Amino acid sequence: MTAATFSAATATRPGTVRNRVLWTLQILLGLFFVIASGAPKLIMPGALSENASANLSIPFALIIFIGVAEVAGGIGLMVPKVSALAAAGLSVLTVLAAGTQAFIADKPGMAIFPLVLAAIFAWIAYERRGTVTELRNSLSR
Repeated sequence: MTAATFSAATATRPGTVRNRVLWTLQILLGLFFVIASGAPKLIMPGALSENASANLSIPFALIIFIGVAEVAGGIGLMVPKVSALAAAGLSVLTVLAAGTQAFIADKPGMAIFPLVLAAIFAWIAYERRGTVTELRNSLSR
């Protein structure tokens, strides 16, 4: 009975090397989204909307919302219990950013970086999927 429990628990947990790689990516990408991506949108959103290209007019409130989502996702990546949910949310956010770059800003070459980030976030969310069940169980108690 304990062998079955052990194998079920380890089926959703990554190995030691993979765990270290995941945490390294999560911390680096989390810091990137908090410091380099989200914070400028919150500190100086007016400058970002003024520097947008002529065919891309971004509402002020949308810039603030995206900045808050990026900062929250970056912080969430570094919190073990919510890392899978944060990675899934950032994956959706980066896919939408790639779509904006490709179809609204008419710069499809700029969509490659957000798509690569989306794939990385999807992998992190998949590998950390056990934390979603743990979070659900802890909230239902």
